[in-house]
Amino acid sequence: MSNNYFDIIRSGINSTFQDKGREHLYHIGIPFSGAMDNRNYLMANKLVGNKLDSAVIEFAYQGPHLKYSGEKINFAVTGDVIFKIKKKHIEIEGNCYESYPIENGDEINIISTNKSVYGYLALGGEFDIKFQWNSCSINMKANIGANNGKKLDTGQRINLKKINSNKDIKKINYLNTKIENIRVIKGTNFDYFSEHGKKIFYEKEFVVSKLSDRMGMRLEGPKIENIVNTNIKSEGLIKGVIQVPADGNPIIMLSDHGTIGGYPKIGVVASVDYDRLVQMSPGSKIKFKEINLSDAETLFKLYEMETQNLLSQI
Repeated sequence: MSNNYFDIIRSGINSTFQDKGREHLYHIGIPFSGAMDNRNYLMANKLVGNKLDSAVIEFAYQGPHLKYSGEKINFAVTGDVIFKIKKKHIEIEGNCYESYPIENGDEINIISTNKSVYGYLALGGEFDIKFQWNSCSINMKANIGANNGKKLDTGQRINLKKINSNKDIKKINYLNTKIENIRVIKGTNFDYFSEHGKKIFYEKEFVVSKLSDRMGMRLEGPKIENIVNTNIKSEGLIKGVIQVPADGNPIIMLSDHGTIGGYPKIGVVASVDYDRLVQMSPGSKIKFKEINLSDAETLFKLYEMETQNLLSQI
């Protein structure tokens, strides 16, 4: 039994273990999964001195309330998140992108995200959890990953198997930016849609529906007209692809998406915009902007370079 552990006082909403996800398993129907907002995931691990592919706790809207037992350890929270640290009955307002030490009996209370969806909690050490296909990432739809593929639950205990020896405090000034337009590349079934439907897709606003989760983001707005067929033979899907079912409302496939689908694909979200896309909460307005493949590749490379530069500053 571990001498270092957390008891979950409140599990929060959709709190799961996540890491960089699973590669090369689409052919057997296993999606990539992994942290939804990759940049915030990486920064959380760097702030506590972990390897960048270490497991973290990802939460949506409201995070967990945890009580710690054990020797001193650092933690950090990333995203646009409100949280508090309780030390011997004194509450401290926490700041994102800054590591904090906690000791035996201290509590971390992650109250909510702020006009966003996902936040990340990293501990300076290793969780005692099981890996499946070289990843701990939980996919609740398929019951895959650590914790028997299920989200964390109130009353549960999380054991640690290792604590980092380096407990230096780290911080970085970082602001999560919003994005006006989501840039997209034409999809393989782009010509299934009428000229009017294409115009609507690029010129009108869509609203993020409440019926959105780690599997997909449903949008509501003016209907996109299909003039060929509202169904196709099922074929492979990728993260960020935008399908349009018969009702004309787009669905963006996210990290836990199914690996095949039979709705026509009008576009694919450029990877550079994915981290900010997933942080758009229900009720947010989305507008799409077309870019070509070469521009999408260049923009993503620049985004990756910017991410590495941020990590080097921590």
